[in-house]
Amino acid sequence: MEKKTPLYDCHLAAGGKLVPFAGYLLPIQYATGIITEHMAVRQQAGLFDVSHMGEVIYSGRDAEKNLNRLLTNDIALLHYGEVCYSPMCNTEGGFVDDLIVYKLGDEKYMLVVNASNREKDVAWMQEHLFGEVQFADISDDTAELALQGPNSTAILAKLTDAAALPVDNYTFKENIQLNGISCLVSVTGYTGEMGYEIYLDNAHAAEVWNLLLTAGKELGLIPCGLGSRDTLRLEAGMPLYGHEMNDRITPLEIGLSYFVHLEKEGGFLGKEAMIAKKPYTNKRVGLKVIGRGIVREQEKIFIGEQEIGITTSGTYCPYFGCGLAMARVQKKYGKIGTQVDVEVRGKRIAAEIVALPFYKRDRTTAPSVSSK
Repeated sequence: MEKKTPLYDCHLAAGGKLVPFAGYLLPIQYATGIITEHMAVRQQAGLFDVSHMGEVIYSGRDAEKNLNRLLTNDIALLHYGEVCYSPMCNTEGGFVDDLIVYKLGDEKYMLVVNASNREKDVAWMQEHLFGEVQFADISDDTAELALQGPNSTAILAKLTDAAALPVDNYTFKENIQLNGISCLVSVTGYTGEMGYEIYLDNAHAAEVWNLLLTAGKELGLIPCGLGSRDTLRLEAGMPLYGHEMNDRITPLEIGLSYFVHLEKEGGFLGKEAMIAKKPYTNKRVGLKVIGRGIVREQEKIFIGEQEIGITTSGTYCPYFGCGLAMARVQKKYGKIGTQVDVEVRGKRIAAEIVALPFYKRDRTTAPSVSSK
């Protein structure tokens, strides 16, 4: 039986269409619909319940060493208040998961993992603990809200001191008081927009959810579901476990070399296998659908009669008003501008290989409490 997040009743009250997802009942959309929710995030603001994500804590003198052995990114480079993204690989170099790391102190870290991988991740992490380290899975006690969109700063500033909020991308601040409720607030996100992830105790999740929706009403904030979250992440070119990555694909194969520090002291799990698999013959690319039809995942890609790859995510993207997809293709055919066909239920649909990400926020406009 699926679990309920602490916001389950809020979703019902707001008319959310609940579906099973990653072991939880979550809204796929509200009465507003996916396209309206998607555009609200691009133009104003949207609020997501992501309490199904998993959170674990590493603490102790050897916490950093444990994480550096477990993850491909270099955790030693993190300072207090900073966040980083990292793949976590198996010994064959494939993904166990990809996750976010928060440095909470010199000997304390929080990792946020994909909900569908939580049990697998926790088992893998516990199997590889060593030295003086304490490990705790706090997922069932922690709620997470994602406030995303150009008006997100103005909305949060209605509930707290704007000067106390984190500003730089991939940073966080603790003990942010939202109407007296203590929260950890980070500038991260999954939509390509300016936005915040808000972590707090389950007991206060519904109160903060309602506070944000009330504060943001005049700034266009609406609740958003899983449907728009997926279309937004596709436009932002974010890879997703189970789509662009799995236990056989390495981070280097899908363009995530920036998050793989092969040179770091002590190495990491999967490093040797990852190197041994070079040179990689596939790459991750973006596809813009030119012909009529919607391209989904696991569709074959052709140039003439030569099969060159397969789509890994795909749908209609409201901001661009066309179908987009991500795909894994043979590297020699992956040049931007290459014309291809995607086979959908026996019919070929024309598409073009384009650069990722499809959508990139204008970062020349800094977040502002007066932004509209």
